[in-house]
Amino acid sequence: MLLPGAIVRVTNSDDIYFQFEGLVQRVSDGRVAVLFEGGNWDKIITFRQTDLEAVSLRKK
Repeated sequence: MLLPGAIVRVTNSDDIYFQFEGLVQRVSDGRVAVLFEGGNWDKIITFRQTDLEAVSLRKK
């Protein structure tokens, strides 16, 4: 389950944002709004929950 504040990665290889990582802003009806920040741009994109995976922040 993805919750707001979680860091996620896009896993759908057909999506233009494939392998991008962002911050979950909100979750509603199986859709997840993800905030991407990069340099001089910020963008919120909505994805199906099945197209995302949580990113672990543990050191390897």
